[in-house]
Amino acid sequence: MWRDASLVAGRDLRIEARSRVTLHQVAPFALLVLILFAFALDPDRGVLERATPGLYWVTVLFSALLALARSAKLDEADGVRDALRLSGLDPAGVFAGKALAVAAELVALEVLLGVGVVVLYGADPAGVGLLLATVLAATVAVATAGTLYGALVSGLRVRETLLPLLLLPVLAPVLIGATRAFESALADDPAAGWPWCGLLAAFAVLYSVAGALAYGTLLEGQ
Repeated sequence: MWRDASLVAGRDLRIEARSRVTLHQVAPFALLVLILFAFALDPDRGVLERATPGLYWVTVLFSALLALARSAKLDEADGVRDALRLSGLDPAGVFAGKALAVAAELVALEVLLGVGVVVLYGADPAGVGLLLATVLAATVAVATAGTLYGALVSGLRVRETLLPLLLLPVLAPVLIGATRAFESALADDPAAGWPWCGLLAAFAVLYSVAGALAYGTLLEGQ
């Protein structure tokens, strides 16, 4: 499974490296959202500083929607989905590979956005261990859930609007948990944030297992 996952992830990342959609479109969009939040709340720096964790993760989710839609679209061109069905690759490996590619793109965006909130919002990155663990767990949860729902709506003419409607309610617990964990980390109170990080890890495992089990059925049903 992991060999198949590495093949699929490598393919998606090579396509992304050539097209540079994340670099030229998703990353500028994410930074613009951060800047707009800063303009909206800048008159009251106290509100901006308190809202930093939530604004950060809302921006991550908005950016993730673009990355996930792009990932799903890669399999819809030139009969790629049919080729995947006939290739003999393990469906769980295909799911894991696509999720890994999306996760890699999200990590790069999250690092960029992290620099953005430090520069624009004056955030103090205390509790580095909790921050890193939260980013890892939340990224896996977003990537796996998004890959699963991307396959679910693939092939539908309304997939661009349907994916956010289905995915955002599912990721609401991830947004809440990641925001609370970041609040604790930035307040230098990591003990209060680790339970939230554990909740994120549970969601990441849940979405990963559900995706690995269901992806083959979704792939065959398209």
